[in-house]
Amino acid sequence: MPSSPNAKRRRANSVQQFITEIEPSDSDTPPSSVILQNGNHHVQNGKPRRSKRAFRAKPTAPNMSKGLWKDLTSMNWMRVPLSSFVLMCIPVILYINWQIISPGVPNPFRYLLAIQHRLEDSPDDAPLFQKGYGDLAFLAYYVIVFSFLRQTLTIHVFRPLAIFLGLRKEAKIDRFTEQCYAMTYWGTTGVLGLSAMRSMNTWYFEGRHFFQDYPYWRMSRFMKWYYLLQFSFWLQQSIILALRLEKPRKDFQELVGHHIVTLWLIGYASESVGTALYSWTFFPSVSWSYLVNLTPIGNAVFITMDSSDVFLAFSKSLNYLGLEKTSAASFAFFIGVWTYTRHYLNIYILYAVYKYFDLIPQAAQKWAPSEGVWMAPWMKWQIFFPLALLQGVNLFWYVFIWRIAYRAIFKSELADERSDDEDDGLPEEDDKDD
Repeated sequence: MPSSPNAKRRRANSVQQFITEIEPSDSDTPPSSVILQNGNHHVQNGKPRRSKRAFRAKPTAPNMSKGLWKDLTSMNWMRVPLSSFVLMCIPVILYINWQIISPGVPNPFRYLLAIQHRLEDSPDDAPLFQKGYGDLAFLAYYVIVFSFLRQTLTIHVFRPLAIFLGLRKEAKIDRFTEQCYAMTYWGTTGVLGLSAMRSMNTWYFEGRHFFQDYPYWRMSRFMKWYYLLQFSFWLQQSIILALRLEKPRKDFQELVGHHIVTLWLIGYASESVGTALYSWTFFPSVSWSYLVNLTPIGNAVFITMDSSDVFLAFSKSLNYLGLEKTSAASFAFFIGVWTYTRHYLNIYILYAVYKYFDLIPQAAQKWAPSEGVWMAPWMKWQIFFPLALLQGVNLFWYVFIWRIAYRAIFKSELADERSDDEDDGLPEEDDKDD
């Protein structure tokens, strides 16, 4: 009897199933039939068949360099660690050469490598910084840095780890490495974000201080560095989405909306950078929002996003490894963290905008860019609206989570809605009866 098509899918544990479906993608499950190793042949359903060629951990085609110039013109450098490393090194070499040749002249390449625009009246032991046009160079350079870090870690660290832990299908390895990188980044920035908030009077989500000390244009080195690094990361992720450098997933539109809203929120930051960014065609809705000085709100939103995402990535990594019980416990904890951070805290931030906006000093409640204040009364809704949009995106994912969880808990037979198996990079052989 020929095996039915459904027999080629393994019916996963229900909890494991809905963890995977949180990030809709093509199926990556192995065949349900038992495969036994027997010398150079397999025995499948009691029938011998020739084995597939041995698994080899080779870089996938998009990660192969086509030459530096072609990588630059095709944007492939964002996926090739060597090319992005070369781009990273060029400003460093130019900076060193300038220091050797013209040590007494301000080095123009410093804007790419480190935080600039220090306030002259700030003390040496606790320097403060403002925003400036040089921040654009910093953002551009660290988009390259994040491209290098992402691909280096996923290809040379997390990919070998996935293979060592027993993963063999290319699609599952790719998903596992993505989640490991997500854990690394969001785990780090979650701690950094809490540290940044801890040094301000907005600790712990003290809503009135989002506004009553406005404008926030004098920042510590750490706060400005943290904020611009976050922007660089999201900008790099958004470029990948916009250029479709990676295979889009089923929630592509929602993910793009999430990135746009996030960049919009980050944009409530800079005074002098906004005019230059206004001419950008990329994310034009973000550009003008650099003009206002509300970094504490951005910091608060970052914390709520990062702290929940790290647990989702951790749960999914366990799921890809087949650790069902551990991943189920981790996912249950994730739901609690998501509920608290993405909804309770974010809704509180919305409430703080609505209630405490009027605490802005009267002198700052006007549209006066030359004075560094932008908080005309109508700006209350320009802050509230993108935060509400972000909450809407979060609610979309939240409903999706609980819909799948409901089906997994109350229906023992959970069908896999994803249509096709992801390619594992190996040639498939037809299963035919003799």
